[in-house]
Amino acid sequence: MAEETIFTKIMNGDIPADIVYEDDDCICINDISPKAPTHVLVIPRKPIPRLADATTEDKALLGQLMLKVGDIARQLGVDEAFRVVINNGEAAGQTVFHLHIHILANKTFSESSLGMS
Repeated sequence: MAEETIFTKIMNGDIPADIVYEDDDCICINDISPKAPTHVLVIPRKPIPRLADATTEDKALLGQLMLKVGDIARQLGVDEAFRVVINNGEAAGQTVFHLHIHILANKTFSESSLGMS
């Protein structure tokens, strides 16, 4: 069995976190190293290591997570402008290998801020 990630430990109540939202499918917490004034992580309860590891069995869950991103953005009052980021793999900046979606807001973003101009 794979080693539990920090996110699994948070969901199990073994590690405290600042929980913004939770339901049967996911949990949303404030990022401990925020890159914007609003920076939360939406984490599925199902431990999928990377987005590329998701299967067709995960299609409904992935769609539900995207809808939840919008709901959480509205809850936080940032639904007019926010950025969604999913890192896939270490070279892309993923440090915890349990799929998670970053919602970043209350900061002006530009394409050049990601080197994507």
